[in-house]
Amino acid sequence: MKRIAYFILVKLLGWEISGTVPENVTKAVITVAPHTSLWDFVVGRLAFWILNINVKFIINKKYFFWPLGGLLKLLGGVPVKQDKATKVLFQITQLFKTKESFFMVITPEGTRSIAKEWKKGFYQIAKIAKVPVILAFIDYKFKKGGLGPVINITGDFNRDFNDIKNFYKQFHAKHPEKYNLSG
Repeated sequence: MKRIAYFILVKLLGWEISGTVPENVTKAVITVAPHTSLWDFVVGRLAFWILNINVKFIINKKYFFWPLGGLLKLLGGVPVKQDKATKVLFQITQLFKTKESFFMVITPEGTRSIAKEWKKGFYQIAKIAKVPVILAFIDYKFKKGGLGPVINITGDFNRDFNDIKNFYKQFHAKHPEKYNLSG
């Protein structure tokens, strides 16, 4: 899959993909921003194949019906019952506890529409699971994507989010009018 993804994203579409997961990091929450288009999923999924990172993402359990469910699992989808936020957090943190290697991708904006505030679930999951946050990015202006720094969260959301926001403000969304870095 890596070769096909590389051919499509890099050779055909002209994107540059960079970054690596440090060798000592076997579990992490990976945030991806900006997230303003369905194309972010396509670019991101191809990029993670190129980087050879087996990522998972959460999706409402109601979408896991035949034949869509099989495709979603193949792409890295993890079904969650999204009736209460606390249950979702518990389900995800349990996955971190039971896996030897686990990388969960989360888009903190939570929507492709403009978000007044970023969701803090990614931070809570990393804190409870005691895993770092890896900042991944997509930049449509320069056709670049990949992995940025690893953030070992401190428990002080405002301080950590300031570092996260400073990293992400350099990137350009597919739809800039929908990109908001409010915490």
